[in-house]
Amino acid sequence: MERVTISLDDKLLEAFDAYIKSKGYENRSEAIRDLVRQRLEQNRLEENQAEHTIACLSYVYNHHQRELVRRLIQTQHARHDLTLSTLHVHLDHENCLEIVVLQGNTLDVRHIAEATIAETGVRHGNLHLVPVEKVTNQQGHEHIHPKT
Repeated sequence: MERVTISLDDKLLEAFDAYIKSKGYENRSEAIRDLVRQRLEQNRLEENQAEHTIACLSYVYNHHQRELVRRLIQTQHARHDLTLSTLHVHLDHENCLEIVVLQGNTLDVRHIAEATIAETGVRHGNLHLVPVEKVTNQQGHEHIHPKT
């Protein structure tokens, strides 16, 4: 690991120290590493430089909305190759939270997430993407690793 020195003005450092304290970081270095990773991931995604991704799609929906559950299931089954796992939580008598873990081509993952969030009756949709690279080990097994 290489050591890097940076200079920050007093107000920026004070704000950064308050930020890392509120987030529970034990030191500045780990907070800076996380911020750099986050920005690099965001940049790769914005510039379509991340061919593969693993993602978490979360959304809240009203399960009484006509045909919504059927449409959501159809969307997931149509791209079952992207869906790794789904968690379904009943929030109350009308609302459900679903969390879907997706993996695959970044554009395909974005497409299924956008189609899901755009469904009438789906609210509070959010997609978190992490760019990954596929690596094949000596035994021929394919693994994915975060790019940063």
